[in-house]
Amino acid sequence: MKHYHYDEWLSYVKDEVSGQTREELESHLYTCDECLEHYLQAVSEHESSLPVLLNETSFTDLVMAEVSKQNEYIEKPSVMKQPVKTKKPFYQQASFHYLIAAAATLLLTFSGVFQSLATYASAVEAPQHIKEKKPTVTEGVIDKTFAWMDSLEEKEANKK
Repeated sequence: MKHYHYDEWLSYVKDEVSGQTREELESHLYTCDECLEHYLQAVSEHESSLPVLLNETSFTDLVMAEVSKQNEYIEKPSVMKQPVKTKKPFYQQASFHYLIAAAATLLLTFSGVFQSLATYASAVEAPQHIKEKKPTVTEGVIDKTFAWMDSLEEKEANKK
C-alpha cells in the first residue's frame, strides 16, 4: 500500500492538488490510518488558514438558499394530476369471487359430486387393502427368532 507524506497532505489541505490527485488522496483516507493521522496533523496546523464556517444555523440557511436558487433554474415539470380512484366493477371485487366460490361449493356438494369422488377414491384404495398383507420387517425378525428358539428346544428334547 502506498503511503502519502505529510507534505502531500499539507498540499491537499491547502487545496493545491489536481482533481485526480485529490480523488486518490480522499479514497486512500478510507483505508489507511497512518495517512489519516498525517492529514489530521496538517489540518490542525493550518486550521487558521482554512475558511471559517459560520454558526450551524446560518450555514444551513446558506445551503438551503443555494438549493432554492438551483431549483428556480431547473425546469419545473407540469403539474401531475392525482389519479382518480374509481370504483371497481362488481365482478372485479374479492367479495364477488368469494360468493362465486361458495355457490360452486354448495352446488357440487348438493349434486353429489363430492360423494361420487369419495366413492371413487375408496374404490381405488380398496384393492390395496384386499391384497395379501406382507409382514413387516419387525414381524419377520420376531418370527425367525421364535423358529430358532423352537428348533433349539427340539434339539434339547431329542438329547434327553
